[in-house]
Amino acid sequence: MYRRMQFGPGRHLTDGIKKLIIISVTVFLVQMISSSNTWHYIIYNFGIVPADFWQKLHIWQPLTYIFLHGNLAHLALNMLALWMFGTELEMIWGRKGFIQYFLITGAGAGLVTILFQLNSTIPVIGASGAVYAILLAYGLRFPEREVFIFPLPVPIKMKYFVIIFGLIEFFSTISGANDGIAHFTHLSGMLIGYIYLRKKGTFRRFRTYRNNSRSANIDETLNSIRQILNRFKYEHPSKKGPDTRSEDRKEVDRILDKISRVGYEGLTPEEKQTLLDSSSRLSKKEPKD
Repeated sequence: MYRRMQFGPGRHLTDGIKKLIIISVTVFLVQMISSSNTWHYIIYNFGIVPADFWQKLHIWQPLTYIFLHGNLAHLALNMLALWMFGTELEMIWGRKGFIQYFLITGAGAGLVTILFQLNSTIPVIGASGAVYAILLAYGLRFPEREVFIFPLPVPIKMKYFVIIFGLIEFFSTISGANDGIAHFTHLSGMLIGYIYLRKKGTFRRFRTYRNNSRSANIDETLNSIRQILNRFKYEHPSKKGPDTRSEDRKEVDRILDKISRVGYEGLTPEEKQTLLDSSSRLSKKEPKD
């Protein structure tokens, strides 16, 4: 039960998510130290303002709005969800594949918002469209994982979690809820994510993963990756000094670097087995940090 409810590799931040968080936090700090006039300029020029997108040709807005946030809670919730649900997806897809999915779904959600709110002058900001797309992908990949919905004390499976949040956004959109939340953009993010995954054939790989995991226990391999990243700090040796790492450690470092580049699915069967075997030996030999 513990394994099924664990999100991400503990303290570890995958490289792509780390970069996205750094950019988002940096942009938010710039917003915070800006004067009210500068704040207004940033939001209305780099957030999505559908009327300005068409009339002033602010064609960059569907991309730049992703990294703007209205307040600290808005930023924190999006970054928390990005880490919780995105970490394993990046480990599976690789840094390039994950960031590509994040940016395409975020920008796609923005474009859909623009197309259906042509004359709106109300700015839309935040990574929520991309985050909802990540939530969808995570639910499809790990439908039986369990999460808690605060304040309910009982866990719920991811497949139902995604459905519930999708329905909330759908009914909030059609009811025209005036709560300052871009429900339509959230819903659009899930839609773009669905189209993207279907177009890329990811659904077939997800089904294959779920079928294979029953016999090959792929989850155990991913858990081994988490244990390694939790237990050790993987730092490449200085070019000026000798490489004092053990052979096990070198091989695991190489495989983890490959996961960062191409994702878990890019590993060979031999590398997956090596990761399992090496993690078991390292856990006995290496000291804790």
